[in-house]
Amino acid sequence: MSIDVYLNFNGNTRQAVEFYAEVFETEPPSIMTFGETPPDPNYPLPEEAKDLVMHTRLNIMGSNVMFSDVFPGMPHTVGNNITLAIVSKDIELLKSLFHKLKEGGKIGMELQETFWSQLYGNLTDKFGIQWQINHEDNENK
Repeated sequence: MSIDVYLNFNGNTRQAVEFYAEVFETEPPSIMTFGETPPDPNYPLPEEAKDLVMHTRLNIMGSNVMFSDVFPGMPHTVGNNITLAIVSKDIELLKSLFHKLKEGGKIGMELQETFWSQLYGNLTDKFGIQWQINHEDNENK
């Protein structure tokens, strides 16, 4: 299990991650855009979101650092654009941590299956720290 940092940018994630990959001499990042996600007829994807980065990550000096653009219309405040991501193969542990962290906090997305993970959820704890809880299996990158 690990706790990874997740950085959010306001439309310039691609430039940021390419910059950090060069600075830290990592492998070039594999980038998934919002436009590459499975379509949902209930929530059509705005044109301005299609080329934005939904997810990418770099291994920087042994630590996973993940990156994404905020979705159009979502708030972005420089300095508050960092979340901590708990990534584990242990589903019961992830559920337990989520339920403990949500006490007195605010759930952004209840734990659920997504197209990228068997279990994912996010919340802001009672101290204002943003957390992502993500199941990792051998299929995830």
